[in-house]
Amino acid sequence: MDPDKDRRWPRSVYGVGAEPDPRFSFANERTTLAWLRTALALIAAGVSVDVFLDDLTSVLRKAVAVLLLVLGVACSIGAFVRWARNERALRDRQPLPGTGLGLTLAYALAAVGIVLGVAVLWGALS
Repeated sequence: MDPDKDRRWPRSVYGVGAEPDPRFSFANERTTLAWLRTALALIAAGVSVDVFLDDLTSVLRKAVAVLLLVLGVACSIGAFVRWARNERALRDRQPLPGTGLGLTLAYALAAVGIVLGVAVLWGALS
């Protein structure tokens, strides 16, 4: 067994299959980093909503802030899970698995936009 395999984590990824072309692994890593940047932006947006939208009613402000924070955390966890599944598929020479991460994020952000849009129309924002 290759000694490098034993030192890399997670073993559920690196302990199977053969080494893929490094270009594919690097592309998978870049995609993961893009998802992590999205997660960071969502977390920053959640904090910003709570701190800066004083004109929004307290309950609505907290609800939108918490939703954005939860989405950021979910996006971060989803990024790692997606990376691991893709890397394992590359190592096993299997098709890349699908993911619901983008679709989930799209629907959730649409919901946030609708809630804030309704708040604007009802005058909850000045």
